[in-house]
Amino acid sequence: MRAVTENLNIESNERLITPDRLKAELPMSDAQSAAVNRARETVFSILRREDPRLFLVIGPCSVHDSEQALDYARRLKALADEVSDTLYLVMRVYFEKPRTAVGWKGMINDPYLDDSFQVEEGLRKGRRLLQDIVDIGLPTSTEALDPISPQYLQDLICWSAIGARTTESQTHREMSSGLSSAIGFKNGTDGGWMVAVNAMQSVLKPHRFLGINGKGQVSVVTTRGNPHAHIVLRGGSGGPNYDTVHIAQCELALEQGGVSRNIMIDCSHANSGKNPDMQPLVLKDIAHQILEGNNSIIGAMLESNIHGGRQDIPADLSQLKYGVSVTDACMGWETTEEAVLDMAAKLRDALRARANAKTKKSRGVSV
Repeated sequence: MRAVTENLNIESNERLITPDRLKAELPMSDAQSAAVNRARETVFSILRREDPRLFLVIGPCSVHDSEQALDYARRLKALADEVSDTLYLVMRVYFEKPRTAVGWKGMINDPYLDDSFQVEEGLRKGRRLLQDIVDIGLPTSTEALDPISPQYLQDLICWSAIGARTTESQTHREMSSGLSSAIGFKNGTDGGWMVAVNAMQSVLKPHRFLGINGKGQVSVVTTRGNPHAHIVLRGGSGGPNYDTVHIAQCELALEQGGVSRNIMIDCSHANSGKNPDMQPLVLKDIAHQILEGNNSIIGAMLESNIHGGRQDIPADLSQLKYGVSVTDACMGWETTEEAVLDMAAKLRDALRARANAKTKKSRGVSV
């Protein structure tokens, strides 16, 4: 009898709904499609420096409850309207969580937080939530972690991130070259940015790789390349990397690499020493650098929730605290609102001046 040589460690293989079927079940409306396209074009315009505003990606470290996420979205929408002349706010809607070792993997993988791993229901809940947030009037962002899930959700995403652990991954670079949204590559976990520079060089180019199509069939995917990639500085094992020296060094590396000099600052992770309440100080430093003449910083990321801190997932889910992260600790809403309003007030005139200076420089006018 021939020895079995495959699937020795596979317990089961469950068929999922196809991307086409999920989209037919939860189709985008014309209004939602128009809103996503407008949001993407706004981010593209900021990256091209046609729009003088900064864009801020703000929201929970991860989403674990749809109603709480919508509560947060309504608050963020009101704040977005208040600062819209200076800052463009994008809601962070992260469904997948990379784990250093083990832990809850996010709403798509385990939507009921009980290790039941009802992935198909997670995809439904995720798509429905994105539609509801777009209907509220907010652009959405997420981390592109699994190479298959974008087929189900990417049509509702305005901006995507590639995390520090996956920026060096060929799979994620190839996938990113075909994404329809702008994409931010985080620096490596050591704080160095060359892996992100290399990723940006790669993502500009066409790629061919194995994937799935809308019918769920394995296919060869051919991409055109993504022209809207940029770097996200999130600090590393050596500490923060958002100060003026690190920014200048990063600008040089980006220029030498022949890629976009647009820089986004992740105010959490190592840049805040993993203390969420330090994020407003990072945001203040960013504003100060712009006031002092920085031209490369185009945005920031903030981990924020209705209430500050974090909590473990209890066996009795009724004991979960409302509006508190179940992954990394976040700052609370009041702190978030104050920090964003403060930045808008400081930069309202400076961003317009920065844009005017760039326009005059491009026309050969001395400034």
